[in-house]
Amino acid sequence: MYEAVIFDFNGTLFYDTEKHIEAWKSYAEQIIGRPLKDEENAAIMGRSNQYILKYLLKRMPTDAETEKMGEEKEAVYRRLCVDDPKTFHLAPGAADFLDNLKAANISVSIATSSPLSNIDFYFDKMSIGKWFDTKSVTYDNGTIKGKPEPDIYIAAMQKLDIPPEKAVVFEDSLSGIQAAHRAGAGKIIAVASSNSREVLMSQDGVSDVIGDYTEINISAFKKLFNSK
Repeated sequence: MYEAVIFDFNGTLFYDTEKHIEAWKSYAEQIIGRPLKDEENAAIMGRSNQYILKYLLKRMPTDAETEKMGEEKEAVYRRLCVDDPKTFHLAPGAADFLDNLKAANISVSIATSSPLSNIDFYFDKMSIGKWFDTKSVTYDNGTIKGKPEPDIYIAAMQKLDIPPEKAVVFEDSLSGIQAAHRAGAGKIIAVASSNSREVLMSQDGVSDVIGDYTEINISAFKKLFNSK
């Protein structure tokens, strides 16, 4: 029925929402003189750096500003990750789940609002190359419209050469769920790392909600695919 699994990364495979919140609070204080409020952080999670910088600056940043300022914030975020080794790992059960998908020859990919510098960081520090091919990862390269626009998931599906209805998507953010749904994903599984199960289950397109990957019945999941 399905042919591939596409994961968002931040908040989905890596529970790092608090690190991004802390990084944006710190960086916002540098550029607008105050930290972000909780409701502001909730509104920007899952969005592209350009979108967030537009919100902070109250104007559209130039491409040069987006690249420079976005990377300054991401450097803060990466330092926070490295400085907290107790939380710097994949979500519970994710490694075993990915091992099972690989053993079943089920194609996997990532569609994330992170920039390339963070993708390189994850491949280097978290060794995700054992499951994912860097060439199949779709990320914020400055040309793809950010979530909730469907573009990033459409691009990920095209890289995998599958029709949208053949993709299973794992997402945690409301904007990401909207993007996957608008891209026509056949099945969306929400991860309750930054939103409640009730809120996630109420979103259009969501069929299941998990707290982490230990909740997945791998035998039942593999039956959704024409695995070899």
